[in-house]
Amino acid sequence: MKQKILIIEDDIVFGTMLENWFKRNNYDVFLCSRVATAKQELAKKQYNLILSDLRLPDGDGIMLLQWVKEQNISAPFIIMTSYAEIKSAVAAMKLGAEDYLEKPIVLDIFKEKIEQALAKPAESVKPQIKRDKKTTSGIVLGNSVVAKKMYDQVLKLAPTKMSILILGESGTGKEYVARMIHNNSPRKDKPFIAVDCGSLLKELAPSELFGHLKGSFTSAIDNKIGVFESANGGTVFLDEVGNLYYEVQVQLLRALQEQKIRPVGSAKDIDIDVRILAATNEDLEQAISEGRFREDLYYRLNEFSLLVSPLRNRVEDIKLFAEEFLRQANEELDKNIKGFSSETIVLFEKHHWSGNLRELRNVVRRAVLFASGNEITSGDLPIFSESKIEYLPLQPGNEKEQIEAALYKARGNKSLAAQYLKIDRKTLYNKLRLYEIS
Repeated sequence: MKQKILIIEDDIVFGTMLENWFKRNNYDVFLCSRVATAKQELAKKQYNLILSDLRLPDGDGIMLLQWVKEQNISAPFIIMTSYAEIKSAVAAMKLGAEDYLEKPIVLDIFKEKIEQALAKPAESVKPQIKRDKKTTSGIVLGNSVVAKKMYDQVLKLAPTKMSILILGESGTGKEYVARMIHNNSPRKDKPFIAVDCGSLLKELAPSELFGHLKGSFTSAIDNKIGVFESANGGTVFLDEVGNLYYEVQVQLLRALQEQKIRPVGSAKDIDIDVRILAATNEDLEQAISEGRFREDLYYRLNEFSLLVSPLRNRVEDIKLFAEEFLRQANEELDKNIKGFSSETIVLFEKHHWSGNLRELRNVVRRAVLFASGNEITSGDLPIFSESKIEYLPLQPGNEKEQIEAALYKARGNKSLAAQYLKIDRKTLYNKLRLYEIS
């Protein structure tokens, strides 16, 4: 079987040259120019090697590398960069990149590094399903009033069997809250399985969730145990549940109501005992009114709703979280940064944090990577607005260019890009399809 190569390169001439070289050498290759497209491919297929440029229209190679590691995708990752950016390439290797290639590429060196990377065995890991490591290391409890209220609710809800809908913006830590509920429940010694509903393909979602029998469809070469059976006795966390296809919602509703599942291709039901926690940053009531989400499923999932406040509403917690992310980054990158300057903390507390805890963690991680002194100063931080989002509302004219500019500014984050453009996410997704923007 041919080895699969994913190339992310926005220089079409150079990217096509690489694509042709791989094809001549009997590789199966996919070329794209954007981080967003690469993520879609990696969610659908398993690749043997990822080859990414450092600078891309909607982000950079280091951002993609971090995402790949977070998704437990084990394919070797090689960064391509110019001589002037070698420092960034070396930094990428500290974050887990296999190697880097300096442009212009020397063919002999290129061939040797590709062969070395492909010679390493890669584990087959599904990106959308993350199994709990049963650890609570790195947990920081906020001191703000809203944080304490939420933790109090978590401790009261955890011992019950109630299905809980966790609401909040992207990056606020909804999965972390779900794990807290599980870890404080009678199910804590049983599995916790998180599912990214946005990465489930329509055709394969029933198989991933409920399993299948060998021969039930073309690629079913063996029996498969699904998420619900694997989590029996424990907890299933459905992240971004609003992204589930309507047909799958029907099957999920039956599983919740009857506590039974039927694998694809089977004529027999399997009894299960699973607690469901779900999360979304979408308005599900609006999705119901638009016919995209089942009302009966919504009420089954939402026996109690728990709101995770955005970081900008928890200013007194920002320093606490930043210090924890600093500790984690020091450990991961083998650094010894002592802390933050007072000016840096002020900037942190003024920033809007559209990406919430995830954005704060990435900012601290990058600052630790490139810091030249023993503390993080304002000079080590990426440039961001001091307080509010800089809106880029759509104007009459070339909407496609305006949308691409917003996506670039938002580093590929569609929710944030929609905020910049002052439109809702559904409108943005419709326009992405209209203008064929990936």
